[in-house]
Amino acid sequence: MNSSIGRKVIMSVTGMALILFMTFHCCMNLVALFSGKAYNMICELLGANWYAVLATVGLGALAVCHIVYAFILTAQNRRARGNERYAVTEKPASVEWASQNMLVLGIIVLLGLGLHFFNFWYNMMFAELTGIAVPHHPSDGFAYIQDTFANPVYVVLYIIWICALWFHLSHGFWSAMQTVGINGKVWFNRWKTIGLVYVTLLMLGFFVVVIAFAFGCAPSLHCAA
Repeated sequence: MNSSIGRKVIMSVTGMALILFMTFHCCMNLVALFSGKAYNMICELLGANWYAVLATVGLGALAVCHIVYAFILTAQNRRARGNERYAVTEKPASVEWASQNMLVLGIIVLLGLGLHFFNFWYNMMFAELTGIAVPHHPSDGFAYIQDTFANPVYVVLYIIWICALWFHLSHGFWSAMQTVGINGKVWFNRWKTIGLVYVTLLMLGFFVVVIAFAFGCAPSLHCAA
């Protein structure tokens, strides 16, 4: 799709698909709070099997598509505004902070994704596929969670990433709904509220996992599981 509307639709659809994946990922991480054994069973099921590899490739394609179109739309908007973007020194109060900084937030999210891939995907699926030496068995995701959040630097970086995700997704959720045609003042406001609540709960789930393992208070750390 070469039109501006077409690009926005692609951005919206790929963004919503990624939110759905993050919902699954959050639910999976919450399992680790209560049972390391159950979490590792899921990791083994989602190891280097053909369906897991195929899903990973698909998710990667969605993420790349979303990022590429984000940069294209940003560049397009800048060209359309030309020198006018320098004419206004005060930003209107009606324009949300997240809306003004979506590209910056997106870059932070991208960097956080790279860190997450390094800590988990590289040591798990990639290690299983290539046979490289890693600290733990590739399916022992619970051990990698413990190792990662035992490092205070990683804890801080993940919290920054989660905050950036919250800002990015809380704006992106209702913006996507608007783009795909859910208009009207009533439903626009409803989707804005639904999106805010949903994204807040989603990010809270990730945040709880980070904090619980960072401070050693996850129930799974104190049981025989």
